[in-house]
Amino acid sequence: MIDVQGSGSDERLRRIEAVTDAALSQLDVKDLLEELLDRVGEVLGVDTAAILLLDLHAQQLVVTATKGLGEVGARIAVGRGFAGRIAQEKQPVVLDDAADADDPALTGRGVRSLLGVPMLAGGELIGVLHVGCLRPHRFTDDDVRLLQLAADRASLASRTQASGLDRSAALALQRSLLPTHLPDAPGVDMAARYVPGHDAGVGGDWYDVFTLPSGWLGVVIGDVSGHGLRSAVVMGRLRSALRAYALVCDDPASALTLLDRKIQHFETGNLATVLYAMISPDRATIRVSLAGHLQPVLAAPGHPADTLSIPVDLPLGIGPRQPVRRCTEVAFPSDAVLICYTDGLVERRGEIIDIGIDRLRAAIEPGPAEEVCARVMTMLAREQATDDIALLAIHSAGGRIQ
Repeated sequence: MIDVQGSGSDERLRRIEAVTDAALSQLDVKDLLEELLDRVGEVLGVDTAAILLLDLHAQQLVVTATKGLGEVGARIAVGRGFAGRIAQEKQPVVLDDAADADDPALTGRGVRSLLGVPMLAGGELIGVLHVGCLRPHRFTDDDVRLLQLAADRASLASRTQASGLDRSAALALQRSLLPTHLPDAPGVDMAARYVPGHDAGVGGDWYDVFTLPSGWLGVVIGDVSGHGLRSAVVMGRLRSALRAYALVCDDPASALTLLDRKIQHFETGNLATVLYAMISPDRATIRVSLAGHLQPVLAAPGHPADTLSIPVDLPLGIGPRQPVRRCTEVAFPSDAVLICYTDGLVERRGEIIDIGIDRLRAAIEPGPAEEVCARVMTMLAREQATDDIALLAIHSAGGRIQ
């Protein structure tokens, strides 16, 4: 921490305030970084300054803001030059003689002395901030600490921007992967809801409905572990893969077996629960296989809503052994409604999940799918969601398709 006691304390405080000023938060990231470099240049009395952010996949530092140096967008490999050395060592570097940097891009511009610090967030490198003088200069420990304060301020802004980009990407995935309109299928009407439980706006929950060439109707609801962009990406891969397997498999259990193999091989470390059901062309029967997923609820006229007695097999991605997956066939009475959902709908902190399932059953009555969804969400989703909620209602619209 910078010593602000004794001689020069007012000047030190002014220097600290210049790089920690709360008003900087009102600027967008680009303007904030440029303003921060101007202030650093003024309080340290330097001639050059630059912020380089890490491109993790390329392992290169990208010049993002600069004062008196190079072009924005220029790239430097980690481990090369002065900035690359700081990135590699993740420690401040002070060079009274810039010739020791072995960096022609800096010395060629007349830089004589250099100071640089890493930009870190949660212990992970996200960039480098360095300054230089066109005359011989000896940087002090106070200068190092002040520049590190500025780097921390830049790190916070950059991480906030990255989080915003992740959120935008996640929302784009949500729009592209969750159906905006369920398909028109004879003999049934359908409705769905999706409510994000986290700031990312999307997670690993999804639902899908598709008509197969055989005339069977495929119904899917699933939940990939985790939240945010990474889970959404995995969810998108599983959704596409299951659609492909559905074209070559005659029953849900076989399709989920192939999907499990895909996760084990290509998505190692991820877990998912999935319900895959196939509704017959005449809409009289449903074949269901559950990979660790909650049992669906069926409500038929004259009968209370109840969970279907379907065996629950292991979730996908649980281990190297391929479990035997089972398929159960149940009747789908005329005017009945099938409810598929993820655990965010029924789970509450401090209570067993059976209580939430009982609430769900009490909220369901046979009827049009849209009305059923609206009633369930009104009765069960009153509180701010803490987990993603996906809900899918399939209503047997009366009459049988011949």
